[in-house]
Amino acid sequence: MSLVELIGQADERGLAASGLACLDRCVPLLGGDDEVLRPLWAGLADDAGAEEWAERLEQVRGKLGGDGEFGATDGEPGQAGTGDLSGSAEDEAVLLARRMLAAAPEQPSDGALRVWADACSVAALRIHRLLDPLKDVGDSVDARREGRTEGMSPLVAAELRRQITVLELLAGHGQAGLRPALEVSTEGRRVLRAVVSRRSRRRG
Repeated sequence: MSLVELIGQADERGLAASGLACLDRCVPLLGGDDEVLRPLWAGLADDAGAEEWAERLEQVRGKLGGDGEFGATDGEPGQAGTGDLSGSAEDEAVLLARRMLAAAPEQPSDGALRVWADACSVAALRIHRLLDPLKDVGDSVDARREGRTEGMSPLVAAELRRQITVLELLAGHGQAGLRPALEVSTEGRRVLRAVVSRRSRRRG
């Protein structure tokens, strides 16, 4: 089953976990530590209500500096609303990660979570494509999500696998799938942190 199909069939918990996992793997771009999203993961495990989700989301945004200022930026890097971004691959990746955080729904309904999970899926794949030292040739990110995977670069292929795995875990195991989904996301975050660190050393 393709990633697009999995998102289309996911329930609210699966959608929330999918979006949250994409954001979690991209936390290194936002300067956050490895525990910054744990309150939101814990809320999914505890079946926290909408009000508690909103409170925890606000706390996370406060820690990561994403209190909504990136929520309505539709321009390309370097245009109005993107701060002092210069348009490099790293800058664009950071902008995409901030948009993921800003777009997280404060009222986690099925419809809002589906839109967020889908947007996070696209953004996370684009981030990995931007930062992969090897070129992802051929098809677009949308094509990758639909199952056309020929010529994928290693970093993008690994991110696609992780997104699919998280959704399959939640679809197959429900609440019990959250812990292994978090482990998958943690592995991906370590990989991206290493990639960001290597790119920073090269620039330095």
